[in-house]
Amino acid sequence: MSERKDIIAGGKDDRPEDHEDDGPQIGVVEKTRTRTRRPSMYRVLLLNDDYTPMEFVVDILEQIFHKSRDEAVAVMLNVHQNGVGVCGVYSFDVAETKVAQVAAIARQHEHPLQCTMEKA
Repeated sequence: MSERKDIIAGGKDDRPEDHEDDGPQIGVVEKTRTRTRRPSMYRVLLLNDDYTPMEFVVDILEQIFHKSRDEAVAVMLNVHQNGVGVCGVYSFDVAETKVAQVAAIARQHEHPLQCTMEKA
């Protein structure tokens, strides 16, 4: 978060007015604003290999990324034909978790499927 201070000149200060001066009182008022930023987003990518079965990749896309069967097949074909496919775009924590889940399931089934993430 970043903070910004606005300076407003020409206003009256907070001193009691029990004395008369020969001019207006000049003071500085500071106002602090807090701005929130949207979190950075990350693309989760599947990388092609020559050993992981296509059906396994489709199952991963359905289970972990909650893709429909048609969407999962489309992403799998993109991975197969282009070497890489986008599974989704998520906040850092969610993307990191999904990458770890894919790695764990692939390892459990003894497939070399690779999953990475990059800033969107």
